[in-house]
Parts: sequence; structure tokens; C-alpha cells
Amino acid sequence: NHGMDYMESGLRDSLAAIRKSKFPVIGVGRNAAEAYRPYRKVVNGNRVSIIAATQVLDTEFIQAWTATDTKPGLASAKNEARLLQAVRAARKNSDTVIVYLHWGTELQPCPNEAQRSLAPKLIKAGADVIVGGHAHILLGSGYLQGRYVNYGLGNFVFYNWGPETGRTGVLTLTINGRKVLKDEWTPARINGGIPIPLTGAA
Repeated sequence: NHGMDYMESGLRDSLAAIRKSKFPVIGVGRNAAEAYRPYRKVVNGNRVSIIAATQVLDTEFIQAWTATDTKPGLASAKNEARLLQAVRAARKNSDTVIVYLHWGTELQPCPNEAQRSLAPKLIKAGADVIVGGHAHILLGSGYLQGRYVNYGLGNFVFYNWGPETGRTGVLTLTINGRKVLKDEWTPARINGGIPIPLTGAA
């Protein structure tokens, strides 16, 4: 949701840096096809596709910041039809489809209405795992219609390490095809902007 804080010129700089780095980046692009395009990787024989989008966009920025067929920008979950189209396309030739979303309400510990509305639509379109963050605090994980959903991973490498905003960790999913075999949470606390794994009783 900060991908275009510096508007078109900042986005051009980001896209140039992406091209130069050759590092896989999702959720932004020179057009909608690129912004909604999944990152694909074969992992232990599983064809994995990861799609990213933001559901957090101020109303006045939705049109200006969303990638279109002719304009660079962000993959916006506000354009549900385009996001669902990307998930359906990935489902056709992937064993595992993961959707990473910038979603939720800051400091609200429960999923908001927009999250609860979008998650089942993504599952119906073919998502196997839905994870994301934005609330700056940890939210719950679980199963929805047999698919894995995490509503908020909280902060990770971040300057704010208050009592709740400093709670963090790593979610590890063991997946085979469309089935999540195991989920494991490794808790940590942000200290000096860096996540430090907890030990012992903590």
C-alpha cells in the first residue's frame, strides 16, 4: 500500500531496480499482466505459484495506483475480478496456488469485513493458501473451506517493537499439492527493528 507513495516517478525507479536486480517481485508491474503475474517455482516436484495484491488502498488512489492494461501500477485486490482471474489462470497449471495479500485494519485483532468477503472468493477461484498482513499485529490462522488462511502475519523487520506490534514470528507451511500437511509458528520478538526468535518457556 506504499508502492506508489512517490507516484509515477517513484514507481519507474522501483521497476528499473527490479529489472536490474533480477530478484523475483510480485504485485507490481509495467501493466496489469505483469502486476498480477504469479511467481512460479518448482519445489520438490510441486509447481508453486505465488500471487500478490493489496486490498489496502485509499479510495482516492485506487484508480491512479492500480495497474491496467496500459498503465503501470500495483496489483489491487479492489479489482476483485482481475485478481480472481489471475488465481483461476494459475490454478490451471499449478499444484499449489498461494495468494499473499496486503490486507486488514491497522491494530484490529480480528479480520475485517473485506478480508472475510475476499477469502472465500479466492478459495473458490483456486487458492490453496492465503496469507498476508497490514494490521501491524498478529491475527489468527486456520482453515476455511479446507484451505489455509492467515489473516495477519504482523510486523517482521520493522522499527516499531511495542508490546503487540513487536510480537512476530515465522509461519512455516508444509504443503503437498493442494493440501497443507503441517503449519508451524516460530515466535519471535522485534528488538531494535530485528526479529529475535524466542527461546525456552517464551
